[in-house]
Amino acid sequence: MGKVFKKPALSRQRLTRVELSAVLPLYLFTLVFVLGPLIYMLMLSFMSRSGAWGVASVVTLRNYRRIFEPVYLETFVQSTKLALLSTFLVILIGYPFGYFMARLGGKWRNRLMLLLIIPFWTSSLMRLYGWIIVFRANGVLDSVLLSLGLTGEPLKLLYTYPAVVTGMVYALSPFMIYSVYTSAEKLDWSLVEAARNLGASPIQAFYTVSFPLTMPGLFSGIVLTFIPSMGLYFVADILGGNKVVLVGNLIQEQLMKAHDWPFAAALSVVLMAMTSLFLYLYRRLTRSGDLEGLV
Repeated sequence: MGKVFKKPALSRQRLTRVELSAVLPLYLFTLVFVLGPLIYMLMLSFMSRSGAWGVASVVTLRNYRRIFEPVYLETFVQSTKLALLSTFLVILIGYPFGYFMARLGGKWRNRLMLLLIIPFWTSSLMRLYGWIIVFRANGVLDSVLLSLGLTGEPLKLLYTYPAVVTGMVYALSPFMIYSVYTSAEKLDWSLVEAARNLGASPIQAFYTVSFPLTMPGLFSGIVLTFIPSMGLYFVADILGGNKVVLVGNLIQEQLMKAHDWPFAAALSVVLMAMTSLFLYLYRRLTRSGDLEGLV
């Protein structure tokens, strides 16, 4: 019998080199463009301001102590309240929308998905400026309310807190919808039918079967909504004017107007710590054991 020649396998060292060459660019990119700026921002937050644009390499905790002053601490409180309110409203709108969109037939499902994607083809700033036309005095909303006789005079809705909340909900709702849709689309609907056959009402079947199985998508949508809402300062700028100030607005003001880079870095570090804590809680809750305990 002839000898069977096998293709020699690559050595472990050769495989390691190939793998290293594949992941090295990713590590370098992360080190230079992610970890490097974070370390620089952290170091800058402990420095002192010197002159109009300068930074003195004098280690101090003054920047962090300033955050606890009432005017700055209130900004963090207001930003957190707005993020919680926006997230709550996004859940009320996005969860039912994503859940029932997953139950639609392919034709209508594709149409709704297209309607949700189309706005992303234009700039978010342009879409928010469109809300100015809606909320301004004698605008679209005022004209509708006056024609229906619900109001007797134009309302001052622009540059108000409800306008900012509306802009937040409008900008962040698609993230919740698609997160819930992804979970609901993978749901085994035969389990819901089995619960109904065993005597469960539609509400009971939803709460005991559908809701627990779609909770990972709900938590993903909460993360994708809550964290950006803490820093979407341009929404407050466009729809709130100077009446609604978020942490993002405060950081922008310290960078562009006050030129206090160390204090802006300290604000950014605290904001990053808050969002990191939220991500940590999210990972804890989405573990199988903790998630089952919630439902």
